[in-house]
Amino acid sequence: MPAATSRKIIVDVDRAQHGDRQAFGRLYYEYCDTVYRYIFYRVGGKATAEDLTSETFLRALRRIGTFTWQGRDFGAWLVTIARNLVADHFKSSRFRLEVTTGEMLNAIEVERSTEDLVMESLSTVALLRALQQLPDRMREVTWYWATGTPVATIARDLGIAPATVRVHLHQARLRLASDPNLADAHMPAQARGSDR
Repeated sequence: MPAATSRKIIVDVDRAQHGDRQAFGRLYYEYCDTVYRYIFYRVGGKATAEDLTSETFLRALRRIGTFTWQGRDFGAWLVTIARNLVADHFKSSRFRLEVTTGEMLNAIEVERSTEDLVMESLSTVALLRALQQLPDRMREVTWYWATGTPVATIARDLGIAPATVRVHLHQARLRLASDPNLADAHMPAQARGSDR
């Protein structure tokens, strides 16, 4: 059992494994934001991230009896489930047939201009492509960090030194900062037009 895991989490996991739905609910509230952020930064869409987050916790509830600590945090187990669901999502024929036109606007959101939506979409696509070009371990460290995971937790979960995590993050920042597609995606429309 990881030393950083709180006693409250350990007790809730044990109770959830014995059928206590309220304990599982507390685990949900503890880890929901982390799982959602992890998925959102991979799929880039709010509705899809919400669906996959729900599916992650549904699978976790069904499989809670199979969870063992094995030196990792309960959150890492949830992220593993989420990672598999994201991979399945990108492999599915439904994803290949989707037309990415952006998220449907919520009724309470202020409508944005078409140019803003297009630029946001281009920025997201450019960022995802740039991240996919990073070496596997560097990309994995960067995703963990983007979801708000502390360096020490990333190091523990991936079995590497905290200094190695910092090196990967530094190198990822340098590579992303030098990617011309990212610079172009964030440039105002007038500036892009003047360069051509």
